[in-house]
Amino acid sequence: MANRSENIPIQTNINGRRYYKNAFYPSIPLSSNDIYVITLEGDRLDLIANQYYGDPSLWWIISTANSGVPKSSLYIPVGTQLRIPQNINEIKNKYLQINQL
Repeated sequence: MANRSENIPIQTNINGRRYYKNAFYPSIPLSSNDIYVITLEGDRLDLIANQYYGDPSLWWIISTANSGVPKSSLYIPVGTQLRIPQNINEIKNKYLQINQL
């Protein structure tokens, strides 16, 4: 399990206050189905996630799968090789299980 965390809303109480807890990301093992791409000018993790998964909010899967990618930004240096995991349902299920959502 990756130890990188971010704050994510998990519930709202009667007074409309949001409560936050740390999100933990699963490790994403290599797979023969993974796709590899080289980034170009203007590429961002959310745009790449939208292109390959149809959902820009899944940028964290690509970020987690690529240890050399900056974790504090959606921007990736030009010429970076990215691994794009294809088993996203399995990854999302692991995420939900780890975070007990």
